Amino acid sequence: MLLDVVDVAVEADGYGLLLVFENGERRRFDMTPCLEQKPWNRIQSRSLFEQVFIEHGTVAWPGNIDVAPETLYEMSVPVE
Repeated sequence: MLLDVVDVAVEADGYGLLLVFENGERRRFDMTPCLEQKPWNRIQSRSLFEQVFIEHGTVAWPGNIDVAPETLYEMSVPVE
C-alpha cells in the first residue's frame, strides 16, 4: 500500500523528519544513515536539510532530491 506524505517537519536536533501520511498516521524517519550516500550527501548542511518540502506525495529538497514514500513509511517508526 502506497501512502502519500501530507505534512513534514524537521526535528529540532539531528536529521529526523516528522511525517504525517494521508491516513493520518504520524511517523518519524531518521535521515542520518542516508546522508552519507548520494544524492542525500548534498543536504548534509542543516540549512539545506531544513528546506524540505512535500512534492508529489513525498518529501523533497531543492536540487531534485527526494525519498520514496514507501521507504519513508517502511523505515520510519510510529510517533505517539
